[in-house]
Amino acid sequence: MPLVTVTVRKPKTPAFTSAVLAAVHQGLVGAGVPEADRFQRVLALGEDEFRYDPRYPDLASARGNDFVLIEILWSVGRSVKVKRKFVADVIAQIARDPGVDPEHVMIVFKETAWENWSFGGGRLLHA
Repeated sequence: MPLVTVTVRKPKTPAFTSAVLAAVHQGLVGAGVPEADRFQRVLALGEDEFRYDPRYPDLASARGNDFVLIEILWSVGRSVKVKRKFVADVIAQIARDPGVDPEHVMIVFKETAWENWSFGGGRLLHA
């Protein structure tokens, strides 16, 4: 069960955030996540609440208000090959819709052990 957090600067339209979330979910499904496994949230923050360097580390174009930060919290065990494919798929889709420059999309993976998930009812399914 990946938990997706997308952080953007305000204001963003529902169409923009929906397109980003759809791209991320499509990438996750391509990485083997079940279609119905969708847990996503969007944080839309003001300029004072979401700060970032425009060019770090060596971007070809400066990040602006269209910068998208995608955090994927998922269980350990996926290979670098799977992660590379996920990143490529998501970046390509976000470039098409909603049309964000690939240089302005950052993706971060956070991995946790299987026993750290309780999907509901207080049950630790993998413990």
